[in-house]
Amino acid sequence: MLYKAKDKITKSYDTIIIGSGLAGMTAANRLAKLGRKVLLLEAHNKLGGFATWFYRANKKHVFDISLHGFPVGMKKTCRKYWNKEIADHIIQLKDVRFINPQYQIQSEFTREDFTKKLTENFKVSLEQVNAFYNYIEHMNFYDDQQMTNRELFEKFFPGRDDIVRFLMEPIVYANGSTLDDPAISYGIVFSNFMKKGVYTFKGGTDHLIKMMQDELLKNDVDIKKHAKINKIVIEQGRVTGVMLKDDFIPSKTVLSNANLKSTIFQMIGENEFSSEYIEKAKNVRLNSSSCQVYIGIKPGEKIDHIGDLIFTSSYPKFDTKALLAKNITSRTFSVYYPEGRPYDKTPKYAIVSSTNANWEDWANLSDEDYESEKETMIQETIKALENFIPDIRDKIDFIDAATPRTIKKYTHHQNGASFGTKFEGLEVSMNMHQELPGMFHAGSVGIIMSGWLGAANYGVIQANEVESYLYKNDQQHMQVLV
Repeated sequence: MLYKAKDKITKSYDTIIIGSGLAGMTAANRLAKLGRKVLLLEAHNKLGGFATWFYRANKKHVFDISLHGFPVGMKKTCRKYWNKEIADHIIQLKDVRFINPQYQIQSEFTREDFTKKLTENFKVSLEQVNAFYNYIEHMNFYDDQQMTNRELFEKFFPGRDDIVRFLMEPIVYANGSTLDDPAISYGIVFSNFMKKGVYTFKGGTDHLIKMMQDELLKNDVDIKKHAKINKIVIEQGRVTGVMLKDDFIPSKTVLSNANLKSTIFQMIGENEFSSEYIEKAKNVRLNSSSCQVYIGIKPGEKIDHIGDLIFTSSYPKFDTKALLAKNITSRTFSVYYPEGRPYDKTPKYAIVSSTNANWEDWANLSDEDYESEKETMIQETIKALENFIPDIRDKIDFIDAATPRTIKKYTHHQNGASFGTKFEGLEVSMNMHQELPGMFHAGSVGIIMSGWLGAANYGVIQANEVESYLYKNDQQHMQVLV
């Protein structure tokens, strides 16, 4: 059932899931289909986490948050763990453009097309390209993780910073990777994208989340929004439930889809874990944040097709520090056309500009300076967009911007982290239930478990761990009764 904000929950559950990002929702649906009693709690007024949207100007405009592109594997995941209708709404974006001082390239973002570009545009031998692909396609989590992305590119494309930019820049936008992160953080994500291109959800995120909410309710998941928990309750070294305001809700297990560090240090408390585990958790680095500029086009106005995703930069070469700098030189434009993002009877267009960002650049600005910096970002974004749509200023009906502070406000992510934690967070997340029986975590961690597909699949992985734990407890209980 869908609880109202003022409703009191009096049931007990097999599992309570905190946070309704794609990992939390997918885990909830998986466990419900396995016959478990599930409660999904969300602090915000809508489900979805980072897979979300908002309306502006009395619902005249709707915007998906940031850019949403994911591998074809999302179709399989949705078909298997959600339903066929959701999977059938996933469509390919065939026009991805790269425009910077080093090259201008249009791509379908597939292995075949990238191979063609590398051999024809960048003059790399086919043998060299295939060796690179074969190497990264065989990467897995259990491999040696000492090689960095920088070393990976130097191994196959020595001295070619133009190729590094071509292969790396889209993944930086997808999961916050840097050249100094483990190569596995790049290889697994890139090889997933390279199979059959980049995809999105036709109809918009609001349509997707409504379909997912309907499926959850159909499978008897209880859902409560406006439900920010106070504490995860631990008794005698085991999870027993959560505190929602002054109400205790009992549960055999809890799965947190909240920020990893917030889960450990704020919702639970470090005294419930071993000193070794806490030391690892303290050393987990938060990932970078992001900024967005949302542009709504006047009803009735039209913009010509300029691409689905446009990776633009005025910086001379690829530089992750430049990608994060407040003095923005690199932007990705996500263009929402009426045929892919229908909203109402009047065909409407929207453009979202997304940039990676540092929390520190925005965190401590005064209110006056903050608004001034946002306005500067908006004006510079319009100026950059004029390179593709010269009369864009005349077509804009609504415009607004979001910063790392916006992300922290609505997601409660520490430092407004758009991609959770760096790679070392994955081990801490996956081993949480080994430290604290009944306590599980699934979220944007370790870079390879970020993005729509990574989050959904991690939700499945951790849901299976929850089910295994519950099954063993059920068996032990049956033996006691016998």
